[in-house]
Amino acid sequence: MADNHIASLLEQMTLNEKIGQLVQLATPFLKGASDGGQITGPMKNMGIDEESIKDTGSVLGASGAEEIMNIQNTHLAENRLGIPLLFMSDIIHGYKTIFPVPLAIGCSWDMELAEKSAEIAANEAAVSGVHVTFSPMVDLSRDPRWGRVMESTGEDPYLNSEIARAYVRGFQGEDVTRDLGRLAACVKHFAAYGAPEGGRDYNTVDMSERQLREMYLPAYKAALDEGCEMVMTSFNILNGVPATGNKPLMRDLLRDEWGFDGVLISDWGAVKELIPHGVAEDEKEAAQKAITAGVDIEMMTGCYTSHLQGLIEEGAIDEETVDEAVLRILQLKQKLGLFDNPHRGADPALEEQVVLCAEHRSAARELAAKSSVLLKNDRVLPLNPNQKVSLIGPFARDADILGPWSWLGAEEDTVTLEDGLRQYVNPDRLTIAPGCSVESGTEEDMQAAVHAAEEADVIILGLGERSYMSGEAGCRADIRLPDAQLKLIERVKSLGKSVVAVLFNGRPLDLHGVLDEADAVLEAWYPGTEGGSAVADLLFGAVNPSGRLAMSFPYTVGQVPVYYNHFNTGRPKDAPDAQERFVSQYLDIPNEPMLPFGFGLSYTTYEYSNLTLSSDTMTAWDSLHVSVNVTNTGEAAGEEVVQLYIRDVAGEIVRPVNELKDFQKIVLEPGETKTIAFTITEDQLRYHHANLDYTSDPGRFQVSIGPNSQNITTRTFTLTD
Repeated sequence: MADNHIASLLEQMTLNEKIGQLVQLATPFLKGASDGGQITGPMKNMGIDEESIKDTGSVLGASGAEEIMNIQNTHLAENRLGIPLLFMSDIIHGYKTIFPVPLAIGCSWDMELAEKSAEIAANEAAVSGVHVTFSPMVDLSRDPRWGRVMESTGEDPYLNSEIARAYVRGFQGEDVTRDLGRLAACVKHFAAYGAPEGGRDYNTVDMSERQLREMYLPAYKAALDEGCEMVMTSFNILNGVPATGNKPLMRDLLRDEWGFDGVLISDWGAVKELIPHGVAEDEKEAAQKAITAGVDIEMMTGCYTSHLQGLIEEGAIDEETVDEAVLRILQLKQKLGLFDNPHRGADPALEEQVVLCAEHRSAARELAAKSSVLLKNDRVLPLNPNQKVSLIGPFARDADILGPWSWLGAEEDTVTLEDGLRQYVNPDRLTIAPGCSVESGTEEDMQAAVHAAEEADVIILGLGERSYMSGEAGCRADIRLPDAQLKLIERVKSLGKSVVAVLFNGRPLDLHGVLDEADAVLEAWYPGTEGGSAVADLLFGAVNPSGRLAMSFPYTVGQVPVYYNHFNTGRPKDAPDAQERFVSQYLDIPNEPMLPFGFGLSYTTYEYSNLTLSSDTMTAWDSLHVSVNVTNTGEAAGEEVVQLYIRDVAGEIVRPVNELKDFQKIVLEPGETKTIAFTITEDQLRYHHANLDYTSDPGRFQVSIGPNSQNITTRTFTLTD
């Protein structure tokens, strides 16, 4: 229900003023803007006139306290009813202090640090005048060809849901109304954007409703259960209907079934894209379908501006439909306190102190280290600072390690791999030669790199992808490193030195030519502002690697999609009576990924023992207690991610071979043993049946615990009526 102020305001508004609230424009359209703002999509003729701009409800991409205050002041002076603007931006993994990309944060399995990263991003953005962030993106993804996997948190619905909750808590705090240092969060992209055919961005998604509910919807629901204020529609078709015009998805499921009463916004240009999708003949029909589906704000197209009034006059839609959307937008503005304080937390003086401060950089360094995953180590790491080190590769000095969604991140503020190594290695023991660029190289450059490495004790290779090679529209069919880098690895390996490869990239890669050639491989992803420092901390043992993969690394792209929680077949390759040929398999590669979900190495070793169940049966009203002993059998303290998986052996419909249901990240000193306890309840055994009922089945279950999804110890219990 609207309060008296909002209700009175709505009554005073003309239809054009109402429609204006439903329009979001990029910064260059607004008076008072001094720069070009942020452009994240194609600019088209929107038919926006001066009056429309005066009535506009929200702005995309403005930054900086003074800039936003100027735009707001200019707008309020011209808006008849003095309705303030909402300022929204893509604050994905940091505002100015850039944290690792979300896929990397997923690999930290650290909910406290994930929440802290969102809190810091919110603090910096809020003091700079931003009100809403288009984050978290919780699109479950199983296809590393898709460029936006770097913006997701992986292939598992449970882990994604936990991180979604952490992000919302970090962005919004306990009370976004009172806390001026927080932002309203907008979960995206609803729904199933992470499952495009062929791994190609904006492409078709087609799946059963059971699969949608089982795997793809949980993380969106988790974000909303945590109080997320907004939802963004996805670009894709879902089962034949584009999400932005999908009434069953947006009205029936999101609003009626889930009870979401917040603001629903389209992605950039998505309303008008209903035309090329082939479900709207023109902008008028696109506007009708989007508003009918429940889209409150149209981002960067003019379908609502040009056609909603006519649709109402024709009786094609009711004005009450527009009123509902306007009311939700006004209520969000009120919740953020904009009617009383249009500038909210914007403070130019405080902005200078808060943004990119030492405390924030320190947090970014910690999370970058804990997000990196050690993939291989043949007793090379950690390094000794007294060793002679040769730093080779295109990312030896390159600051392009922030990732493609680091909007305000600046390379001049970024700690490169060279900068990080110089914190540990004396200048007379460090030689540097790139050897090649990311995608090409000359024989002269290669020879210079080989010469620089000849006297070294160890060679560190900085390898990876340019940031434009991933992210939105950054899809790749070949997910190997470019040939120039693979040739560089071969050349330096021929010197007979120890070779350590450090990877800066936004997706799981086909690592042939890397894992088999290098003696150690560290996956650093795009680690952010403090990336070079964090990598050096890991290479020299100041930090023990603890990251674990949130997404499987394929053996080759021909396996894709490859993921741990797959279904079995009637002829599984590993069945006891399996025939040599007539089973579900490839003839030329393994079925399994090169590196499984949950995998990651450490500078110490861990032993799991004494997996115990409190009972071999449980009922729907009972809890089953599970414990396992984990021992640090090495010589260094370390963090281990203890992972619990459950398999329903025989369900009404086929169930995954394993499903992550819980995990704990623990610290163990050398020689220390801890007993780790989990509790299993009946709700963890539920799934969506053929009729979509969400229930459990009596029968046999397997519970497994281990350091990753493949290396597990298993016990069995029975759920009884």
